[in-house]
Amino acid sequence: MSAEFELCPGRRVGGEQPCFIIAEIGQNHQGDLAIAKRMIRMAKDCGADCAKFQKSELEYKFNKKALERPYTSKHSWGKTYGEHKRHLEFSHEQYRELKKYAEEIGIFFTASGMDEMAVEFLHELDVPFFKVGSGDTNNFPYLEKTAKKGRPMVISSGMQSMNTMRQVYQIVKPINPNFCFLQCTSAYPLQPEDVNLRVISAYQSAFPDIPIGYSGHETGIAISVAAVAMGAKIVERHVTLDKTWKGSDHQASLEPNELVELVKAIRTVEKALGSPVKQLLPCEMACNEKLGKSVVAKVAIPEGAVLTFDMLTVKVGEPKGFPPEAIFDLVGQKVKKNIEEDETITEQAVENPVKKMKC
Repeated sequence: MSAEFELCPGRRVGGEQPCFIIAEIGQNHQGDLAIAKRMIRMAKDCGADCAKFQKSELEYKFNKKALERPYTSKHSWGKTYGEHKRHLEFSHEQYRELKKYAEEIGIFFTASGMDEMAVEFLHELDVPFFKVGSGDTNNFPYLEKTAKKGRPMVISSGMQSMNTMRQVYQIVKPINPNFCFLQCTSAYPLQPEDVNLRVISAYQSAFPDIPIGYSGHETGIAISVAAVAMGAKIVERHVTLDKTWKGSDHQASLEPNELVELVKAIRTVEKALGSPVKQLLPCEMACNEKLGKSVVAKVAIPEGAVLTFDMLTVKVGEPKGFPPEAIFDLVGQKVKKNIEEDETITEQAVENPVKKMKC
């Protein structure tokens, strides 16, 4: 059983808690504050638990040459990578406005801090938890500083090895026990053969005291739903208002109708996971009464006879008698009355009934 902790005020994750669904808006807002608000509302209306962005302090995330690099992609918002990123980056004041809007409509709000200074700002902004993007998971100084802030952490594992994730666990756990790992493959869009959902099970075995989740970049919802069936306690998916918009993340994102279906499917799977106890359920009683079989007499059996296996068979009988699994226990028992051929064997017909009927 994975440990539970409070990820957001009043909302726990792990254990038997419902899956926490993060709608990753990232930078799919096109640098437009009004679109960003529409996307927060969309995430809320579709049933997601959290709307998440990506915050960078560009001079701390990139060196000068990286920002000056020409960027001629069809997805570019500027001639250089720096111009492109500045177009998509909201200011501190805009982030405060977005967080206030999320609070007003009733959805949790956070962002991935893409560098140490961004984490400082998000801490000041008082986000409920820090998201560590895959690109910083092996950034151990960043991890240590982020963990020391004391907020819960959700750590993606794209581009990392199991050995690295063990190191991450060893760094974070002594400082901040409230964290979880997400299985993730950093490809956009992600092909099914590269998802490796079995890593979820490997993480559950290697780190049994923290919740494990899934961050997906595939198309469609089936794989994310399967991750929940495997025990993912957090699911993060990129979302968009239109997959045809400019930007490399849109193609691997869910449009509103898909996010609605994902949330609905996850909640259905959670119900279906149910209990590990196998037993006859109340909902099965009608079928059992109609089609459940009983032990019946294969031949006429006189009063006082000792039952042998060749006297018995199994059929749908009326009335109900001993269930089929009792047939071997009936062998050697003495009958108290005459039993006609094809008659149900009931408790009243046997001297020392050893197994009661199903209930």
